[in-house]
Amino acid sequence: MAVYKILIILIFNCLTVYASKQVTESVNALLPEDGRLNFTQLAIKYGHPAIEYEVITEDGYILKLFHIPGTKGRPVLLMHGIADSADTWIIRGNLSLAVSLANSGYDLWIGNIRGNRYSRHHVSLNPDEDDAFWNFSFHENGFYDLPAIIDTILNKTGADMLNAIAHSQGNTLFYVLCSTRPEYNSKINVMMALAPICYLQNVPPPLSILIQLSPSLYKLLSDFDINEIGNHNSLLNTFEKIICTRPKIGYAICIESIVFPIIGYDNEELKPDFVPVLVGHFPTSASTKGLYHFAQVGLRKTFAQFDYGNAGNLEKYNSTLPPVYDLNLVTTKIVLYVGLNDCISTIADVAILRSQLRNVVRYIVSPRLECNHLDHVWGEHMNNYLFPYIYDVLKSYK
Repeated sequence: MAVYKILIILIFNCLTVYASKQVTESVNALLPEDGRLNFTQLAIKYGHPAIEYEVITEDGYILKLFHIPGTKGRPVLLMHGIADSADTWIIRGNLSLAVSLANSGYDLWIGNIRGNRYSRHHVSLNPDEDDAFWNFSFHENGFYDLPAIIDTILNKTGADMLNAIAHSQGNTLFYVLCSTRPEYNSKINVMMALAPICYLQNVPPPLSILIQLSPSLYKLLSDFDINEIGNHNSLLNTFEKIICTRPKIGYAICIESIVFPIIGYDNEELKPDFVPVLVGHFPTSASTKGLYHFAQVGLRKTFAQFDYGNAGNLEKYNSTLPPVYDLNLVTTKIVLYVGLNDCISTIADVAILRSQLRNVVRYIVSPRLECNHLDHVWGEHMNNYLFPYIYDVLKSYK
């Protein structure tokens, strides 16, 4: 029992205690330039200076929205996945989707959801002091963040609709938005879902085991008032940068032993030389409630709002069960792009999603058999096996 308590205290410190500024700067100095630069700096480096906008949601969160101006077609919105940020679309440099689309002249808008490194602001709440700041999941991301981003883009450009490309949780937000605020279907011309996430009942171990353990894990974190994980300045992220940037052993520990078992093994697309860049940007802050909400989806085999338990649900929803998202209300055109080796967005779970969506205009299986959950954004050769499909979709649904 004493060892257990010591372990809990160590985990608590790693998640919640910040490394000193001196330590953080020293560790960041170990990273290559692209691992240290932020989005706007990377955009300048790769030839496409970005404009920054602040977007304020209905419930007071202040989000950072990046704009790389272009003149081709409708505005294109890129939305990242969980514990991620706008950086994910540009950290591959000239091989990244953001740079490729910008080179082709598209008008790019790159969003950030509440809580990540660019959106840790609120009109009244302090993310470092107020637990209420972290009281959100993908529901609030879809119900508040996404519509605020979309409205800002349409207001700034004068366009009546936009195109969207979303990875993982990024496309979950569109299912939430379009089912709870159906009027937004008419503002989205087409949404291309990379690694679609809506159901998680067919994921393999070790993720399936984590899902089963999630109620106990979430309670444990809540008991220690841990509402945020992945903070860029936390001891955990500092250790991650120190360990994962070590030649050979870092790749073996961080990628082959931790990342690949969860997302699917593909060492041809995520090689050791990219890891020092990657750990400078990922993970970024996410709410523990958001992670647990996804686990609930897997446990209950239902795409529904957050489950607070019978009493909590009665108070929140006037029902003992949380409301189920009605995917029949999602009428915007959707393209599903899946990987056969994706251990999070599995073929079986995407099939359930596909059967419930009314307007899936294309279903694409990656021609790369080893394509995993994160190859869509970080894969070294995605310009060969993904980009052609993206350009064809943008051209076909103008």
